[in-house]
Amino acid sequence: MLASLTDFIWSYVLVAVLVIIGVVFTFGSRFVQFRYFFEMFRVLGEGFRHQKGQVSSFQALTLSVAGRVGAGNIAGVAVAITLGGPGAVFWMWMVGLIGMATSFFECSLAQAYKTRDPKTGTFRGGPMYYIEKGLGSRGLGMVFTILLLVTFGLAFVALQSFTASSSLEEAFGVPTWVTGVALTLIVAVTIFGGVQRISRVTEIVVPVMAVVYIAVALVVIVMNIGQVPAVLGIIVKSAFGLEQAVGGGIGAAIMMGVRRGLFSNEAGLGSAPNVAAVAAVPHPVNQGIVQSFSVFIDTAIICTATAFIVIMAGMHELADVDNGVVLTQLALAEHVGPWGQTFVSVVLLLFVFSSILYNFYLGENATSWMTPDNPVTFVVFRLLMLALILWGSMQNLETIFSFADLTMALLALVNLAALFLLIKVCFRLMRDYDDQARAGKTPVFDPASFSDLKLDHDAWRDADKTIVSKRN
Repeated sequence: MLASLTDFIWSYVLVAVLVIIGVVFTFGSRFVQFRYFFEMFRVLGEGFRHQKGQVSSFQALTLSVAGRVGAGNIAGVAVAITLGGPGAVFWMWMVGLIGMATSFFECSLAQAYKTRDPKTGTFRGGPMYYIEKGLGSRGLGMVFTILLLVTFGLAFVALQSFTASSSLEEAFGVPTWVTGVALTLIVAVTIFGGVQRISRVTEIVVPVMAVVYIAVALVVIVMNIGQVPAVLGIIVKSAFGLEQAVGGGIGAAIMMGVRRGLFSNEAGLGSAPNVAAVAAVPHPVNQGIVQSFSVFIDTAIICTATAFIVIMAGMHELADVDNGVVLTQLALAEHVGPWGQTFVSVVLLLFVFSSILYNFYLGENATSWMTPDNPVTFVVFRLLMLALILWGSMQNLETIFSFADLTMALLALVNLAALFLLIKVCFRLMRDYDDQARAGKTPVFDPASFSDLKLDHDAWRDADKTIVSKRN
């Protein structure tokens, strides 16, 4: 029953809504993901500097990439190829491409509606904030928040722990409970330092793990450079049903590509805006640009790296291997020898660790919005999350994965509905940035120009100082 409901929502509802919203944002913004592609690097370069006591644009990016880049990039891509054929990779690219526009607007919107925490001076924001303030519906915001807590704060935490512990057991024979205990302790030490400590950790861990994994993938591609045209041909042919794939045809390719693509890059899901809102930037669009780039990193670079490793090894033809982690381990071992299996396990552990930190922040932000004056909810969530890390490492989580797929789909639908209803605000923010940039100015957000919206003017009082600190 649960699987049937999940498949129905994904097959007939979410895919259509996701594509329609993404296409509307893409054409309505005149292909903002292309227009601002090189602007991403300029804005990102400025984001290395930040105000004291605040999270920088670059730190927010690494925290976001920490969440986007996880088990889905290794296990999820391999499973999508196994069940939907190599064509699933093409549709993963497509959902990533239009997802860049969706992520641009949801993260810009989160920045615009962010608030300043009176206790710490840091920022908070996310879909629940722009749903409450922009749509005037705290009830719908509460529905989103509960789905976010269940999906990311609890279910995905257990899944990430299970993925890491099973991988280490396969590669090194480490008992799953040992991995669970170690991971729980390390995460506990990190999360008790709050979002600034988490961002400092991800600022180091994420670039290292991403660069190392991409470097190994490039080595594999160079070793098999003659196969690249054939691999691209297989992906395209399978995508359009011209080459029958394991799991069958174009329908399976599209479904698995879209589902795993969304799971991996999270564009439109409503999770990344929670992180995007914490950055101190001069204009909301700055962080929209940066977060759009994180979708590119996740899908176009890291997911593609995994896909090439798997297909070049011929592992897409193994229908009897349904464990994505094992499939990727076998594929890399086929290219570089037995140490490839060990490498995948180590990288996956880093991916899982960073993703859990990201999930923790999403939960912290959600509980803060639910009960801002009652820290008990947050304490309960923190303890429950740590318990699920330990518990998840020793469980078979197929049922939880199906449940998380369902709640993730519902989460996306709520957020996409909110984005559609706030589409005029999204385009106003973009035009404000465009107009200032065309005038030769460094865009700075003035909330007074948006006086008809319920914005926290105090959150933007230092916008111009952010520019000064970057120039100095």
